[in-house]
Amino acid sequence: MATKESPLDQTGEISITTMSGEPPSRKLALIVLGALGVVYGDIGTSPLYAVKECFDPASPHAVPVTDANILGVLSLVFWALAVVISLKYVVFVMRADNRGEGGVLSLMALVLRKSDRSHAHMRWAIVAMGLIGAALLYGDGMITPAISVLSAVEGINVATSRLSHVILPLTVAILALLFLVQSHGTHKIGRMFGPIVLLWFLVMGALGVHGMTHDVTVLRAVNPLHGLSFLFHGGWAAFIALSSVFLCVTGGEALYADMGHFGRRPIRLGWYFVALPALLLNYFGQGALLLHHGERVATNPFFHLAPKWALVPVVVLATTAAAIASQAVISGAFSLTRQAISLGFLPRFEIKHTSSEEIGQIYVPQVNWTLAIFAIALVLTFKSSTALAGAYGLAVSLTMVMTCVLLFLGARRLWGWSMILTGCVLGPLLVVDLVFLGSNFTKLLVGGWFPLVMGVIIYTLMTTWRRGRELTAQRLEDRALPVDMFIADVAQRKPTRVPGVSVFMTGSLSGTPVALLHNVKNNHVVHETVVLLSIRTEEVPHVKPRERITVESLEQGFHRVTARYGFMDTPDVQQVLDHCRSMGYNWAMGKTTFFLGRTTLIPKGSAGMALWRKKIFVVMSRNAERATAFFRIPPGRVVELGLQVEL
Repeated sequence: MATKESPLDQTGEISITTMSGEPPSRKLALIVLGALGVVYGDIGTSPLYAVKECFDPASPHAVPVTDANILGVLSLVFWALAVVISLKYVVFVMRADNRGEGGVLSLMALVLRKSDRSHAHMRWAIVAMGLIGAALLYGDGMITPAISVLSAVEGINVATSRLSHVILPLTVAILALLFLVQSHGTHKIGRMFGPIVLLWFLVMGALGVHGMTHDVTVLRAVNPLHGLSFLFHGGWAAFIALSSVFLCVTGGEALYADMGHFGRRPIRLGWYFVALPALLLNYFGQGALLLHHGERVATNPFFHLAPKWALVPVVVLATTAAAIASQAVISGAFSLTRQAISLGFLPRFEIKHTSSEEIGQIYVPQVNWTLAIFAIALVLTFKSSTALAGAYGLAVSLTMVMTCVLLFLGARRLWGWSMILTGCVLGPLLVVDLVFLGSNFTKLLVGGWFPLVMGVIIYTLMTTWRRGRELTAQRLEDRALPVDMFIADVAQRKPTRVPGVSVFMTGSLSGTPVALLHNVKNNHVVHETVVLLSIRTEEVPHVKPRERITVESLEQGFHRVTARYGFMDTPDVQQVLDHCRSMGYNWAMGKTTFFLGRTTLIPKGSAGMALWRKKIFVVMSRNAERATAFFRIPPGRVVELGLQVEL
């Protein structure tokens, strides 16, 4: 998910606008095309397996292939797309932009910023919901590539059963190749994503129209009474089938998460004029085929839509579209990781920028290979898209619930809505999400446990890291000397002052860095110029460069520099000092030494946090990326001073 920092204005729209504020039509068309390739890949591949899981006899959630059931399922698909995507996400959720950015962590930060800081329990609940949603998205990032690619490759079975033995090896090979190319960046091949996905939607729509020629009466499914009748008369089987219907809206969260990349208007136009019509045509085409041919095509209605002469090209195109959908999810995991690191919920990971033109094009090796291992393991374990469908949906539905609840909590402060209006508008949408969530919980024992287990693990790691950092900061703060007292002591004792600039990074805005105290204690010298540098992350995606740096000149050659970044920005210490020089401070890099504290953490007791969590925090801390690399500090100008901290 590439985030271009410079083209974004504060409304979330791309800044190539005319005086009236509307993008020129030619530019807008290109942006919509780009959005198709990134935003709609996931939801655009749902027709490969959504209807199939409702009627395939091999599926544990299948219902009998009867006219009433076909019309009922299609009615639910139609209204799920209308209510969950077209209404909830496109109309309401996308209005909650955090200075142009979207996504569950961005929404969490926005609601936190608007909430009352005196309500500690409410703020904790907001953070918990944001982290749960983010943790579950990592599970989704493991399952989506597996089920998308596998369901596309399974089209080979429709062409010929003699090649069924190559499906799993071919799927694994495609996934391995997909994760291998991540380190090279996707900014070049990414330019082809939009046209390919547009072709995919056009082909899907054409296949749907071809399918409807078998039985045009399938359009009766637009009537919501068919869906309600299916639910009320189908009993428990119909409720379970809702978990398969839900597969048609997986990928809806991407519309919101990628809002900052393209702006609201291009995403909305792409949905209403391309993605939604193509999806509906294809779903109704599959329904018409089922009405006409019954169980004979229930094993894979999507590929049965294609004429025999077009089957192989459709399989190839579907596999390509599935790879693109997987690429969007993988890139989204990279972006989510950077946000979590900036907000203090994950340790520093190695983040590589794969494009000099697009700041959002990043590669996180640890995340990439973790997703690769689990995606390939899922394919080899479940062996079919039908089996994988049991693991898919629960994480997405729970994330959607978290998004809706966060929006419900923030609507009054974000938009000034009354409690009655909030309840009347967002309450029914939350009920729909909860019904889908309840249905997906029926998958718990047939694979649904996997994303929940992964979510619990990642949530535990996130909260452990956050709490561990708080405890460490508290221990260091207890040992710290107020900086004004330290400066007064320097003025009184007059230690030896050596030429040059020393930079001490500190998380405290009032205390003296422990590394500075150790340096004076052991080396008995103080540089002529001492810079206390603090990197702060704000609850906004981006901080304008002109508002980023503040310098406060203290006494005795001491200066406090505070650099503020958004959670989508990349900290760069060299750029901070360059900016300070432009403000008149003669801090040449060749005369600057960076002093960093290398903290050795010792877990002890259970005060503040359970001992087992302290041990996990210590392991995470030891494996975090070095500060020199993460903050882009020249390694040749760094002095590290060791200190021990008991947790």
